[in-house]
Amino acid sequence: MLKIGITGGIGTGKSIVCRIFELLGVPVYDSDHRAKQVMACNPQLKEELIAAFGPKTFNEQGLDRTFLAKMVFHNAEKLQLLNSLVHPRVKQDFVDWVSENAGAPYVLKEAALMFETEAWRQVDKMITVYAPLDIRMKRLLERDTHRTQTDLENIIAKQLPEEEKIRRADYVVYNDDSQLVIPQVLALHKEFLSLA
Repeated sequence: MLKIGITGGIGTGKSIVCRIFELLGVPVYDSDHRAKQVMACNPQLKEELIAAFGPKTFNEQGLDRTFLAKMVFHNAEKLQLLNSLVHPRVKQDFVDWVSENAGAPYVLKEAALMFETEAWRQVDKMITVYAPLDIRMKRLLERDTHRTQTDLENIIAKQLPEEEKIRRADYVVYNDDSQLVIPQVLALHKEFLSLA
């Protein structure tokens, strides 16, 4: 089965592009959503997270993402520890998910940190969704009202530069308000079906 990765910085519109592919019947693996599920539901990982970050990592409702984010966001060592525990489990979850979707001609794996986490190695081709920084910032400030511009700049600083993502991609979808996204996705869908 053909496996396509899709990435792009925060605010580029990865979710919109993935939603269009889903409407075309393509299974989409949302790495962020699945990672949260794996962290909340995998008993071995739960034990490892508690051992690494303490008993407050989980509360009555389950994984306390706010607590965990505060622990790791400004601490590179703890963030690396969290990633070393979670990423291998998410990679295996993707393998299992691909098996569950074996009837599809191709699948998409969406991840903001596709190159940074080496997740691109699990796919055959890569798409980068691109939008200029000023457009991204405007979208994010409207969408993520709980975040300041400084918060968003910190998140963007931790991601691979857009130019590098474009350089490493096989395909680029431009979501920059100068080109229509749907025709770009339809052209890719047609190409992926022929490749599959």
